[in-house]
Amino acid sequence: MVHIVEEGKFNDNTYLIDGLLFRLPGTIAIFVIENGGERMMFDTSEPLAARKIIKKLKEYGLFPIQKLLLTHSHWDHDQGWEKLKKLNGDFEILASENAIEYLRNPGKMNEGFGYEVPPIEGEITSLKEGDTIDLNGLKLKVLNFFGHTQDSIAILDEKNRNLFTGDSIIYKWDENTIAPVIMLPDFNESELLKTFERLKTMREEIDSISLAHFGVLKDDDFKKLLGELQDFYFKVKDSLIQWYKENPSIEYLATRYLETYIPNSTIHTKDNMIGLHLLMGWMEGGLKSSGFI
Repeated sequence: MVHIVEEGKFNDNTYLIDGLLFRLPGTIAIFVIENGGERMMFDTSEPLAARKIIKKLKEYGLFPIQKLLLTHSHWDHDQGWEKLKKLNGDFEILASENAIEYLRNPGKMNEGFGYEVPPIEGEITSLKEGDTIDLNGLKLKVLNFFGHTQDSIAILDEKNRNLFTGDSIIYKWDENTIAPVIMLPDFNESELLKTFERLKTMREEIDSISLAHFGVLKDDDFKKLLGELQDFYFKVKDSLIQWYKENPSIEYLATRYLETYIPNSTIHTKDNMIGLHLLMGWMEGGLKSSGFI
């Protein structure tokens, strides 16, 4: 599988910057798309990453950005907006029409994670299904990709045949570290399955998908992944429900997940389970909020 995780330009218009979530490489990808001097960044990571992101923008000739698109309103995708704005200068903020309330009152979406997000009090450009973002002549199509959250959007770059999916379909940090996008507080299985089906119908329209967690999947192997998303989701969901019945501790869930689904991961290991404990706790919250456990 072609899995691009290195920083830099990966198609005619688009760059990947490592957002260093938790100060760790390979945890969140910040994408910037540029056309004719107009630049739009996807998501923010946390405030601690802002100076590094700005440094990379300058290195790649992308400073300043004029637009910031938030793929959804979870804390790791919008917490850094205020710090970035101070360092970058003003920019237009764009997000799903369903995200506006959460961006104004971020505690509604993020209190379960234990992270505070500065509310956005200024203007937010509201996006809905079928809208087009015009980046100096480069047309970008807005798609509702609900399920992970009910404010998740994907952006289709038809020219470069690339789809920016945020967190809406899968977490795949590397070849050996993968997880479904079950997440608190408003995970919706039926909407996620609709997103999977929609994505399958698009397989002839796109050559790559850009994942917030983490990188760019390309070519035939990524299309194979599209056909496996639903089966993988149900396998993990059923496993988590069974393990929760056996022992509801996060430690147990994390250990079983590591052994069953990512035994060769170098990110999550028996000697370094902190990140996996966080992920399992949040996924457990998503199952609880959906009524599965």
